[in-house]
Amino acid sequence: MSEVAKLVIVSGEVQGVFFRDSTRRTAKEHGVTGWVRNDPEGTLTAHLEGPEDGVDAVIEWMRAGGPPAARVRDVSVRDDEVTGVDRFTIRQR
Repeated sequence: MSEVAKLVIVSGEVQGVFFRDSTRRTAKEHGVTGWVRNDPEGTLTAHLEGPEDGVDAVIEWMRAGGPPAARVRDVSVRDDEVTGVDRFTIRQR
């Protein structure tokens, strides 16, 4: 299966609710690498890279609401460039 990459922006109540760490854990469960960060606007941005079914599973988890304390309003997804990143990291702003 080929590798894909997606840039995902999640809006709503997504900061201060362990969304970044939960995303890292979920990505690891699905064999997905990349990064996640909180943005100054109150959104969360993630670069997800890996097998298409794994990336899709992480995006579906985000759309379903992410961690229990989060309140997801919208999830925007666009294709991104595969960079060959070998792990999943939490970035600071």
